[in-house]
Parts: sequence; structure tokens; C-alpha cells
Amino acid sequence: MAASCRVVTSISDIPTGIPVHLELASMTNRELMSSIVHQVFPAVTSLGLNEQELLFLTQSASGPHSSLSSWNGVPDVGIVSDILFWILKEHGKSKSRDSDLTRIHFHTLVYHILATVDGHWANQLAAVAAGARVAGTQACATETIDTSRVSLRAPREFMTSHSEAGSRIVLNPNKPVVEWYREGISFYFTPVLVCKDPIRTVGLGDAISAEGLFYSEVHSHY
Repeated sequence: MAASCRVVTSISDIPTGIPVHLELASMTNRELMSSIVHQVFPAVTSLGLNEQELLFLTQSASGPHSSLSSWNGVPDVGIVSDILFWILKEHGKSKSRDSDLTRIHFHTLVYHILATVDGHWANQLAAVAAGARVAGTQACATETIDTSRVSLRAPREFMTSHSEAGSRIVLNPNKPVVEWYREGISFYFTPVLVCKDPIRTVGLGDAISAEGLFYSEVHSHY
């Protein structure tokens, strides 16, 4: 079935039996972030976050690469992938864990990654591409991508992991969305056409995640 959206204000408001998406926001309280990871993540189905939120999350919950104090320019794809993998492996849905979390939509300025637990979501290649497209159109305040107003700044090649022997990926301009797999988790990477002179950036992360959900299909066992 297609994903749908409903706004809730507390855990007690979350209905049972339907998918729920949580969009993280910037915070500075590590204890609060840790409690969200352990208490809130199992109650939601899908998660959206940016690079600052991802790094603070792994620092607060002692995840992989938690000693990294800040990103040095563009977030390293392999590091991001390792943290996303850890979130889903340690806090996501499994046969031995009572958690509903099966999907993470990561967005940074120059690329996006969707990570999903296999068997729960479909059409994620289209979903991650749709999120990247809306990032360019909303920032430039245009209905379609204006190639004269955007630039490609994503890494042309990268490693898929630094915690294990990852693969080296070289982007193909004719097939910009890249897929890889790791222990039952699928990853979908796409570069973003970045607006050179952004006009509208407020709420951009929400728009990216919402567009990705619009194109997503969640399996009906929820």
C-alpha cells in the first residue's frame, strides 16, 4: 500500500497498525537523544534526518564513528552508511526485537541515502530520486529542475563502508541512483542537483522526506 502521513504530538497519540514516520530535528541534549533512540525509534516505522542529526545520534548512543567530532566538508558516504546500518541492525525491526523501524531517509546537501530492512518497503529507488528532485526544485523555487541554476557536487566515487570491507562505487551519469546491500539491509544513494542561489530552504528536510514517502510502498503486514 502507498505510504500516508498523519501528524502526532506524542508517543501515546501514535495509532497501532499503521506506518509512522519520525522526522528528527536539531538538538544538543545527548541524554534526550539517547532516550529517543531507545524509546521512540522502536515505535516508529520510518525515520528522516540530516548529517548533523545523524552524527549527534551516534555520539549520544555510542554508535559507530562516535569519536568523530564533526564532518569535514561533505559527509563521507561510507561513514554515513555504517551509522545507518547500525541504527537498523541495533534498533530496527528483527525477529528477536520488538521494533517497527525499517526505513531511514538520510539527506545532506549534495546526496541522499535511503536504507531499508529487506522485505518491508518497495519502490525506494524512485522514492530517493523523488526526494532529491524536490530538494532542487524547492530550494530554487521552481516547478522543475532548471539546469542553469543547479550544480552537481556529490562525490563521484566512494566506499560503501569503513567498518567492513565495503565496495568502491563510481557514479554512472546515466544511472545516478546506486544500490548496494549489507546483511539484509538495502541502500539507495542518489546525488542531488544543488541550487546555486537558494531562495526557499525553510522546511526543506520535511519536504524531502514527505516526497520520498509519497513514492514509497510499504508492505501490508503493517
